[in-house]
Amino acid sequence: MALNVSSRLTRSIVRVLASRSVIPVTRRLATTSCWTHLREHIRVIRYDGTSLRSFSSSSQPSVDVSYEQLKKLLLSESSVVIDVREPWELREYGNIQGSINVPLGQVNSALQLKPDEFKEKYGGDMPSQSQNIVFTCLAGVRSKTALETSVSLGYTKVQHYPGGWQEWAERQLIKTKE
Repeated sequence: MALNVSSRLTRSIVRVLASRSVIPVTRRLATTSCWTHLREHIRVIRYDGTSLRSFSSSSQPSVDVSYEQLKKLLLSESSVVIDVREPWELREYGNIQGSINVPLGQVNSALQLKPDEFKEKYGGDMPSQSQNIVFTCLAGVRSKTALETSVSLGYTKVQHYPGGWQEWAERQLIKTKE
C-alpha cells in the first residue's frame, strides 16, 4: 500500500512540475516510470533562482524590481543599489545616480569586507545582511548572478533590476524629452 501511495504521489509531483514548466513534458512520461522521468530532469528542479520561488508561499518580496520601484527606492534611500558592471562600462555608458559600483567579479569578496574597508574601496556604505540590496547591471544578467552570490553569503533582502542600465537610460531619456 505504501508503495502504491508513493507511486501516486510521484506521478502527481511530476504532473505539477510539468504544468508549471519546471520540467519538460514528453511523451515518454506516459510510458516510463515517473522516477525515471524525474531522474532525467532532476537538474532542472534544483534551485536556479526562479523555478522554486514559484512554489513558495512565503511573503518575501519579489526578486525583480521594476523601473518605478527602483526610482522610489533611490529617492527614499531605503535600499543600497549596487551596479555590478565594470568601471569602464560606467564611464562609457553612464550609471544610475546613487548606485555603488562593485564589479561582479568582486561581489563575493566585497560583501565579506569590513564596513570601513568597503566604504574606502567602493565609496559607499556597506549593506548589512538584513538591509535591502538591489543589484543592477547592463541588461539584468550579471545582477542575477550577484543576487545569487549575496544569498549564498547570508544576505536575506536582495533583489535585482532586470531592465538594467539599458532600460534605465531609455526611460530617463524619454522622461527628459517630455
